[in-house]
Amino acid sequence: MDRVLAAEHAAEPVNNSPVPPAPEPPLRPRHRVTAWAAGLLLIVPAVTAACRALDTDAVTPVPQLLSFLPWLTVPAGLGVLLAAAARRRGLTYLAVLVLGATAWSSVPYMPQTVIPYGLPLARVKVIAANVEFGEGTRALIDVIRRERPQIAFVSECDRACRTALTSAFADSHPYYASVEGEGSTGSIVLSGYPLRDWRMIPAAMGMPGATADIAGVPVRLQLAHPLPPLPGQVHLWKRELGRVQDYAATAARTPGPTLIAGDFNASQDHAAFRHILAAGGLQDAARRAEASRTPTWPTEGPLPPYVQIDHVLVRDFTVREVRFPALAGSDHRAVLADLDLRGPR
Repeated sequence: MDRVLAAEHAAEPVNNSPVPPAPEPPLRPRHRVTAWAAGLLLIVPAVTAACRALDTDAVTPVPQLLSFLPWLTVPAGLGVLLAAAARRRGLTYLAVLVLGATAWSSVPYMPQTVIPYGLPLARVKVIAANVEFGEGTRALIDVIRRERPQIAFVSECDRACRTALTSAFADSHPYYASVEGEGSTGSIVLSGYPLRDWRMIPAAMGMPGATADIAGVPVRLQLAHPLPPLPGQVHLWKRELGRVQDYAATAARTPGPTLIAGDFNASQDHAAFRHILAAGGLQDAARRAEASRTPTWPTEGPLPPYVQIDHVLVRDFTVREVRFPALAGSDHRAVLADLDLRGPR
């Protein structure tokens, strides 16, 4: 009998292969809708964070979405919650990855540049302001009288704005470089320091520049105001930011301080803006003051301000303080930067 049982056991096949994991249970109708909602919420953050990581502005709608990059952690976070509620492990892992990538991409950008450590030669206060077709001129005059910046970079300054500024500050800021025009095409750099070497970057809206004599040091001043990245004109936006980048790169080839300020229509999350910083060895004053996520636009309309597109970029300056005064009549906040001009080390 024992021999018979042993023979029967020997005849039974032995399966030593691992047991495959049980497939995830089919989705209930409610969970299926939740999973689809989670997936849809993840698309925009995933694409935008990927373009930020790849250092590209791509094409519409990416440049527009990059302006919202820090805020895209909200739909990414909701995607994580919905994926977990749908009980789909794979989707949940993917959602966590997208949320992490979006949060990482939103970390404030800081280029690797040399910070000047020479002795301070002069304290310089600068304001960059978009007065929206001249409507914020009166508010800007009040801010300049109160804060007393020595240099003002004013975008969308029409002929009436130019006349008002040069008349109000004929004694304190007798020097200026301007591009005359109506609506958004006019701009002016108003200075309490002597100016020379007037120049202009070709663009649809005025981008004047000059060289100021500050404490015996020639300082390059340049106003930036490229076209906004509206659908259908992203290529023009890139081209005009590229011209600002070319100017910054040219200025970097010779020693000396540089100030580029204005409404860049670009945030630190746009590759075209970061390329300007890298090409010119420049630093964003707001980033140095740990205020690079303070929004400057839009201050009018249904949405609260959500993006910083107005900047003061510096080379051979250190930053004491940056503030963002409101301008009644304009859809932008101004950028007020308190700087120290540094001499050679």
